[in-house]
Amino acid sequence: MTVAHGAPSAIRYHQKSRVLEVEFDAERTYSMSAEYLRVHSPSAEVRGHGAGQEVLQVGKEQVAISAIEPVGNYAVKLVYDDGHDSGLYSWEELASLGEKFDANWANYLERLAAAGHKRKPQLSVINVTNVS
Repeated sequence: MTVAHGAPSAIRYHQKSRVLEVEFDAERTYSMSAEYLRVHSPSAEVRGHGAGQEVLQVGKEQVAISAIEPVGNYAVKLVYDDGHDSGLYSWEELASLGEKFDANWANYLERLAAAGHKRKPQLSVINVTNVS
């Protein structure tokens, strides 16, 4: 199987914003939240074993990536702090998730709404020092 996009030139995870940045070349860099990647995991737990078996993931607004493990020279395994660690993100899968972000995210939000779920707002922690 030929991977259309080849290996990324860089993968960076920004812990504070919980965003994974995948750079394939100067023109193709994708920034994807841990939540987005978690709810679109290529695992059977999320996608099922066939069409129509997908499992809607809810309550993943605060999920973070705790580890990124290389798998050969064709993929990475993302380990999430909610315990999810199955599913391999091939280079092609990561590129596809990046390219289709807008449509995938809109579809996910529609599926959540149709199921009666609302996303909880992102929590931000602000460190304020009292200066007297």
